[in-house]
Amino acid sequence: RGGLLMRILSLRFENLNSLYGGWLIDFKAPQYLASGMFAITGPTGAGKSTILDAICLALYGKTPRLDTITTTSNEIMSRGCHQCLAQVVFETDSGRYRCLWSQRRARKSANGNLLNAEHELVDDTTGSVVQSGKRAVAQAIEELTGLDFERFTRSMLLAQGQFAAFLQADADQRSPILEQITGTKIYSDISMMVHRLRGEETKRLEHL
Repeated sequence: RGGLLMRILSLRFENLNSLYGGWLIDFKAPQYLASGMFAITGPTGAGKSTILDAICLALYGKTPRLDTITTTSNEIMSRGCHQCLAQVVFETDSGRYRCLWSQRRARKSANGNLLNAEHELVDDTTGSVVQSGKRAVAQAIEELTGLDFERFTRSMLLAQGQFAAFLQADADQRSPILEQITGTKIYSDISMMVHRLRGEETKRLEHL
């Protein structure tokens, strides 16, 4: 599997919900790196959740608030627009990648029929296409980061009102998520190995 730790480097999106036009957030900018922590704030309706939606859309082709986007329904595209997109550049231990999701309307018309959404994962260093298509890209993201859509939304988007769901999850659900976030799976592996070795040595002692 690829790297277990994922770092989002930049987010670009266009015409999502109330945020019309093109937007770019460069998380490598000095103001984001200075303290290592920042907050997304603003009044209700300002577009805070749309930023989180855009990240999910770019990576998995869906959002916690909008599970299905088809050629008959796209509620996340800004009203009166003929196209929308979301792109995330991220890195893991295995490399740096660019993931782009987009959908357009026919004839570049706000009233045109919705066309099939496009989803593509690219190696940001070489420019080569790693995967294309919703299912293939989502699977590749899971392999690269160790996080499927459910784990990603539970661990990375807790600020979107899902913190209670995370706390209420049973230990078997929480444990792997926390291991993915903190990179501490090695300690579980060590614990299992110690338990196995103890059992083997106990049997040897009983035999003696």
